[in-house]
Amino acid sequence: MPTVKAVVSVIGQDQKGVVARFATYLAEHGVNILDLEQQVASGRFLMDMLIDLAEMNLGLDELIPGLLREGEAIGMAVKVSLQNEAQPKRVAVLVTKERHCLDELIERWKAKELRGDLVCVLGNHPDLEPVANEAGLPFESYPSTNKDEHFAWILEQLAEHNADCVALARYMQIVPPKMVKAFPHQIINIHPSLLPHFPGAKPYHKAWEAGVRVAGCTAHYVTDDLDEGPIILQDVFHIDVGRDTAEDVRSKGQQLEGRILADALQMHLDEKLVVVEDKVVFRPGLSAMLG
Repeated sequence: MPTVKAVVSVIGQDQKGVVARFATYLAEHGVNILDLEQQVASGRFLMDMLIDLAEMNLGLDELIPGLLREGEAIGMAVKVSLQNEAQPKRVAVLVTKERHCLDELIERWKAKELRGDLVCVLGNHPDLEPVANEAGLPFESYPSTNKDEHFAWILEQLAEHNADCVALARYMQIVPPKMVKAFPHQIINIHPSLLPHFPGAKPYHKAWEAGVRVAGCTAHYVTDDLDEGPIILQDVFHIDVGRDTAEDVRSKGQQLEGRILADALQMHLDEKLVVVEDKVVFRPGLSAMLG
């Protein structure tokens, strides 16, 4: 009999007997556990169970509410992802004038390396419209001279395109709290420094002026606090102090930015990331379990 796969994800305060509780419930209803990953991070219990539903002795309309009740009884959040319901998330990309990060995202998308669809490119300048058009992506721009108007327009566009998450591809605008609230831990930014060092504007220049020998870039979730959101990925490059110019440092950094942003987005779309106490914890994710 062919397998019918699903993933049961459980998150909550660590306590005894969680695995046994869910394993017993599933076994009682004819559900086979194919794989299981669990970890504890900062006192939070995280578990993903890959299950086979082919021989279950009740319907999904009973099984899933039952799993949710099991979680509620011990203060755990439960999510069930069915293999045939793993729909690609819709990604909006926000840009200004620099194209290197957008290019990388488009390349990954066209190569079908993202468990998601790029659905639009939005900017505060029209410069990257040809790049989006060449990729077959809708492009719209609206000046950011009036921040309130600009972000009201951004939110309208995100709603119109039914965006699930947002990639800031060197967007270089401070996202307001209203937008953060609308997309909690769904907005990923690439910052050109190794946060928490050199937050804010001109970080490569600041690194060059400081004479540091290692700099880099950081992909992180956007929060209300500028450049202080949970860090997803970082990578570094070396600075030849006394020889490299400020522009050399910037050029080296830009070679990393697109890759790190795309890697972080890929992990987010694969549901490999969980934020626990303002820190990103890695988990197997749907891509590893459902394939």
